[in-house]
Amino acid sequence: MAIVKSGKVVIILAGRHAGKKAVVIKNIEDGNDDKRFSHCLVAGIARGPRKVTRGMSKKKVEKRSRTMKPFVKYVNVRHVFPTRYQVDMDLKKAVDEADLVGDKKVEVKKTLKKIFEDKYLNQKSATSEKKAAGSNYFFQKLRF
Repeated sequence: MAIVKSGKVVIILAGRHAGKKAVVIKNIEDGNDDKRFSHCLVAGIARGPRKVTRGMSKKKVEKRSRTMKPFVKYVNVRHVFPTRYQVDMDLKKAVDEADLVGDKKVEVKKTLKKIFEDKYLNQKSATSEKKAAGSNYFFQKLRF
């Protein structure tokens, strides 16, 4: 499964967040003691930013971008659809695997929300044109 690497934008196919976009943080190829199947840790957007038009003020754009709601979870590799896009968000530092239980998960989601908002408001400052296209795709609503 060399296709699903960290930083890859994927679409969740099954479960509560089906049809939502996420970014792969870590890929576990052969599974582990807890999950005996190949799976990956993903962070995605449960509720995206609201629509923004050119005529809106900067203050209103920032307010509308605060509606984002992130999620973090382990997903079976068979339940994700990899896209051609890559994102250059540094999520490994924000999401520690030990923090995904209990009250610490709320803090992880808060830091993710901050990272997603910053990236959404500063999409032009990507390292390459390919990564800029990936972040642009990640924050657009999926039409189906």
